[in-house]
Amino acid sequence: MAAIAITFPAASAVPSPLYVVYQDQWGFPDSTLTEVFAIYALALLASLLVFGAISDHVGRRPVLLVAIFFEAVSVLLFLAAGDVNTLAVARVVQGFATGAAISTLGAVVVDLQPKHAPKRGGVVTGIAPLAGLALGALGCGLLIQLAPAPTSLVFVVLLGALAISAVAVWFSPETSTMRPGARQSLRLRVALPSRLRKEIMVIVPILIAGWALGGLYLSLGPSIAGEMLGIDGYLVGGIVVCALCGTGALTAFLLREREPEDVLLMAAGFLIFGMLITLTGLNFGILAVALTGTMVAGIGFGATALGGFGCLSKMAEPHERGQVLALGYVIGYLAYSLPAVAGGFAASEFGLHGTALVYGAAIVVLALLAFWWAGAERRLRRTAAST
Repeated sequence: MAAIAITFPAASAVPSPLYVVYQDQWGFPDSTLTEVFAIYALALLASLLVFGAISDHVGRRPVLLVAIFFEAVSVLLFLAAGDVNTLAVARVVQGFATGAAISTLGAVVVDLQPKHAPKRGGVVTGIAPLAGLALGALGCGLLIQLAPAPTSLVFVVLLGALAISAVAVWFSPETSTMRPGARQSLRLRVALPSRLRKEIMVIVPILIAGWALGGLYLSLGPSIAGEMLGIDGYLVGGIVVCALCGTGALTAFLLREREPEDVLLMAAGFLIFGMLITLTGLNFGILAVALTGTMVAGIGFGATALGGFGCLSKMAEPHERGQVLALGYVIGYLAYSLPAVAGGFAASEFGLHGTALVYGAAIVVLALLAFWWAGAERRLRRTAAST
């Protein structure tokens, strides 16, 4: 299940290095690029809002099998794409499939965790998306640069991975008992048990900062590297995304034994310093500095995923996991998509250089707020514990 949880984010990251190829072939601006990027994220959000809790009622396996089927349909659309419209349709289908899958996969992983390792589900949920994004972007970049058929071969590989995933899910055990209320769970809504509302508000600022950073790199990262740092070659898109997400995945693994509340505070600190270093490198056109800053920010990105989803997994009861994890992804993907769209239009209007600097500065401000808020909550917990 952890491997399947990597496959879906990997598939979603594959178009990032390909955007530069599509731009060269079809001649569309950065604003169109981020629109196509955001269409995926918004479709994913709609899927989460509708299907986020359905696996708590009908079971995990049926939802996963349907999601894998539609992911395969999206891959076939990518293979057939000859213009921006087909590309957009493929991203919409992919968004719906991924939205149905990710909250269900998160719930399955938590369901399967052994009693002697209560943090394992949150660790896998935090690591898998980042590892998938890194592998998908870097693998696609390598195939574009070194293999034939740059807009086709990677999708053939993905079809094979999805076929293996379908077989694995078919023979896997069901981890959730069926409960009534499936039809009611399909209502378009965001819901959270009232007892969790205060706890989740502590997580929101850092989730927004971390996922907004991810949206910047996966949408405009390759273009920024090419224009501001003067790097040529299609592989650069995969390297840029992998530097952020790969470092994040490794960080989440290394911090897996830490309490998620403490990891959130660490995440904010690394996001602040990482973005400041990256902005310095971008402003002066120094590749080594920008790449170093990206990896430092990647530590914060990984800690955000681990701490955020670790807290959500920890606070939710078994019958609430699909719903609570879906809400976490809704917050994350809104932050992931909307600022990126704004950045795309700003880049077309005011230039990529100024847009990247302003976007990065906004992430620093959000991370500062998250650092202050998480620190205040930590002090309150320690004071309450001592009394």
